[in-house]
Formats: sequence, C-alpha cells, structure tokens
Amino acid sequence: MIDHDEAGAVRPLALAWVNRHLEAGERIVEAETLHGGITSEMRRLTVGTRDAGTRDLVLRTFVDPFFVEHAEGLLNREAGVLTLLAGTGVPAPGPVAVDPTGAQCEYPSLLMTHLAGRTLLGDEGVEARVPLLARQLVAIHALRPAERPREYEAWTTADAVVPPSGADAAAWAAAADVIRRPAPPYEGRFLHRDFHPGNVLFDVLPASPAGLRITGVVDWVETSWGPADLDVAHCSTNLALLHGPAWGLRFAEAYEEAGGVLAPAASERLYWRLLDGLAFAAGAQRVARPWREAGRAELTTRAVEERLDAYVTALMDALG
Repeated sequence: MIDHDEAGAVRPLALAWVNRHLEAGERIVEAETLHGGITSEMRRLTVGTRDAGTRDLVLRTFVDPFFVEHAEGLLNREAGVLTLLAGTGVPAPGPVAVDPTGAQCEYPSLLMTHLAGRTLLGDEGVEARVPLLARQLVAIHALRPAERPREYEAWTTADAVVPPSGADAAAWAAAADVIRRPAPPYEGRFLHRDFHPGNVLFDVLPASPAGLRITGVVDWVETSWGPADLDVAHCSTNLALLHGPAWGLRFAEAYEEAGGVLAPAASERLYWRLLDGLAFAAGAQRVARPWREAGRAELTTRAVEERLDAYVTALMDALG
C-alpha cells in the first residue's frame, strides 16, 4: 500500500478489515487523510480494481475516548441512515461495512463509498452557495421514512451557557432565558442535525458559477426527528461564524424561498436559533480548528467567539 502521507496510514487491523470487504482481486493502493472533521478520523482509500482502474472509499474511525464510548449507537445509526437514503435523491455515501465496537478494527469504524466534490468554506461565492444549501435542506426535510430516527437532543441548556470573554452579558443572559422556556410545539421532520457547509460537497470544477451544484451530503451520525427550524438554526450558526452574522440571518430566508416551512411565530424561531447558537459557546475552539486546517487561517478561536457574540446579539435584535 502506498500512503499519501504518514498520517494517512491505516492501522493494520483496520486495513485487514477493509481488505475483507473488497472485491476479489482488489487492493488498497493509497490512503489519504481527509481534513475538516471534528469528531473522528476520516481517510480516503484508493482501491485498485481488477481492470487496472481505481475507485475510492472513505473510512471513518472514532478514536477520541468520548466518541469511542458512544460509537456503537452513532455508527449503527449512520449506517442505517445511509441505507435508507439510497434511492431517495439525496446525494449521500453508501454503506459498505461497519464495525461499531472496534471488535475487528481496533477502533470503531465505518467504511462507505466516496462522493466526488469538495467543501467550499471561503467567503467568495457564498451568495451562490446559500440558496443551494437551502434547497438541499428542504429536500432532506421532505423525506418521510417508514421508521423515524430518534428524537432530537438539545446540545445545551440555559444553565450550561457560558458567554465568550467580552460578550454582551445582557444579551446573553436574555438569550439564555429564551431557551429556559419549554420547547415550542413543532411538526416533526427528518433532520440531518449537523447540516452545514463543512458537511456538503460541491462540484470541484463547475462549467460556470451558475452551474455550481451539490454533489454530496456527508456525516449522518446525528440524524434525528425534530423541527425543521433546528436544522436551519445549525446551518445558520455555522454560516454566521464562517462568513459573518448577516449570512446566519439570511439562511432562514433562503430556506423559506426554497419552499421550506419554519415556525410561524418569531418567538418560536428565536428559541430554535438560540438553542443551537448558544451551544457553540463551549466549542468555539473545536469548531475553529478544522476551518483553519481548511484554509481559513483568520478564523482563530477569538475571531469565532466574536462572530458568535455578534450573531447572538443580532438574533435578539431581529427576533427578540
């Protein structure tokens, strides 16, 4: 096997496991680390085929102790969702094999097909990408599986919120009070639950800016059943931190323009937007790191915290 870089090397037990799931006469010829993930190691495996061609697979591996502890549920859920998505029109990887407890691979792992395309995280072209993201999310929410995924889980509580250093204390206290209330009633939808630009692939070389299209949506470990507002909120927060608060506010409009339906009352929309946004206060460093690895060097932890503060304040001004 030829490794693209030392970090891309596949552990021996995992390599043996992958080989058992290849076609006769196939072999792994290259492994490359895929950057940008937060919760797991991701590698692209290039497989040499019997006809002297190649095909690619992706290996997800949980190594962090927290995620290893929860890997069985996460990986079984993702493998099941990827099976469900086949034939739906939502561009997602296909599952190949799963070792949810690491019994064979040393660490819990999921092997899946590779999708063409790349993430686009720069400011240039964001105005063209936002409508595409919105239309893709509407399509995901339109899915009606025979068996619903688990109910969504909130990622923070009012009492757990700690504002970033230098944040508008009054605005954050008021925001925490908003999510202290009972969750508004909602009509359930099929949620990706971690839908944001880092989990969406676009054409590498579209014929023209107008021809840009989404080629894949990845990372389905958090798939849930819940309000469409929550998925919109998560993408909105990410857009606000990547490109500025105005883009976080814009995404909900783009979602409705694409045919999506959100909560009718401003107070309800504010609840879901803040339930997601405030959860980022504890993880700004964890979010900023993969963005810097992807080329956004200016997105230091402090810069992300400042944008988060500005976004929370803007939400309170716009919807509060």
